[in-house]
Amino acid sequence: MKSSTTVLLCDDHTLFREGIKAILAGEPSLEIVGEAEDGREAVNLALQLKPAVVLMDVAMPDLGGVEATKRILQANPSCKVLILTMYEQEDVIDRCLQAGASGYVLKDAPRGDLLHAINVVRGGGRYLSSRALKKIVKRHVKHGKGGESSYERLSDREREVLKLLADGLTLKEIAARLVVSVKTADAHKTNMMRKLDLHDRSEVIKYAIQHGLIHLPNVDNKPSPAGVARQGRKSA
Repeated sequence: MKSSTTVLLCDDHTLFREGIKAILAGEPSLEIVGEAEDGREAVNLALQLKPAVVLMDVAMPDLGGVEATKRILQANPSCKVLILTMYEQEDVIDRCLQAGASGYVLKDAPRGDLLHAINVVRGGGRYLSSRALKKIVKRHVKHGKGGESSYERLSDREREVLKLLADGLTLKEIAARLVVSVKTADAHKTNMMRKLDLHDRSEVIKYAIQHGLIHLPNVDNKPSPAGVARQGRKSA
C-alpha cells in the first residue's frame, strides 16, 4: 500500500488553515501532520516532524516565510516547500525560489491547482501558478537573467533589521534580538535604508508590506480596547 504524503501547514490565519485542511481532508494520499502559525514554529515543527511537503505563507510573524524556508531546507534538503501566499510581486517570487522553494501558488488558485502543485513538488518537480510564471518571465525579459533586485543586495543581517524595524522594534530591541551592539544594529539599519532608498520608518513599513516581509493584522483578531472605545464613540 502506498504511503500518504505528509504535509506541514504554515500560515498565521486560523480560518485559512481550516479551509486548507478541509480541502486536503478529502485526499487519502495526503496527511496533515502539523500546523504552524509563525515562522519559527514552522522551522521547529519541520525539523521535528520531517514532513514530505511544507505549505508555507510568505508573510509569517516572528520569522518570515522566506527565511523559514531557507532554514528548513538547510536542515532537511529532501523536504519540499510549496509557497502558498497572496503576494505575486516578482521579487517576492524570486526570493522564495532562491531560498529553495519548489513551487509557488497564489491563495486564490482553484482547489485542483493546489492539489496538482503538491503532487508535482512531492515528485521532485517544480510548480509555478500561471500568474507567478508570467511575473517571472516578465522580470527576466526586463532585467535579464542576472538582474539583481535591491533586496537581493542586502546582507542577511540587513534583511533581519528591515523585518524587525518594520515589525515596530526599537533599535535597542533589535540589537538585543540579534545579540549585537546598538551601534552595529544602527550600521545595518543605515546600510539597509541606503540600499533600498528608504528614508524613515514609515517607508520601511510600506516596503515590507508590499514585499510580503510582514503581515497585516489578522481580520479575526479581537479589536483592542482603544479600538472598541473609538467604535463606541462613533455609534454614540
